Amino acid sequence: MAKPKVATTSLAGCFGCHMSILDIDERILDLIELVDFDKSPVDDIKTFTGRCAIGLIEGGCSNDENVHVLQDFRKHCDVLIALGDCATMGGIPAMRNTLPLKECLDEAYLNGPTVYNPDRCIPNDAELPLLLDKVYPVQHVVKIDYFLPGCPPSADTIWQTLVALLNNKPLDLPYELIKYD
Repeated sequence: MAKPKVATTSLAGCFGCHMSILDIDERILDLIELVDFDKSPVDDIKTFTGRCAIGLIEGGCSNDENVHVLQDFRKHCDVLIALGDCATMGGIPAMRNTLPLKECLDEAYLNGPTVYNPDRCIPNDAELPLLLDKVYPVQHVVKIDYFLPGCPPSADTIWQTLVALLNNKPLDLPYELIKYD
């Protein structure tokens, strides 16, 4: 019998949630007994090879490419989990939401204290993803089934979530795994 597939992606975030996935340490060997990783930086598979039981989404949506990737995950995954504060609330990337996009670009490419840009141009190549007006939490773009907050969520939180869902058990995380005080 084929193992269920798990896919992961990082949108507008820092990759810290993927580091927490790797921080499950030797349990990664137990995890690969339970699942096959599909599209994921964990195995460097770039496209979906089939239907996935679980999709782990790290980061929010800051550009049109993030939106497309997220919609693709929703289409290919039975369950989507928003992993970390960037996915659930926008996180650090959403700090730009308080400013107009033009002001952010001007600071980054024209007026910042360490900027050297003698041509005084803001990148606008067609190959670059189009920036959204603000950074959106993933649930503003697609339906999300579970939310794991934290910056990043702990390896134990991710482990217990995956094991419960893969074994068709209720997700009942102890307070110690979801408190942040």
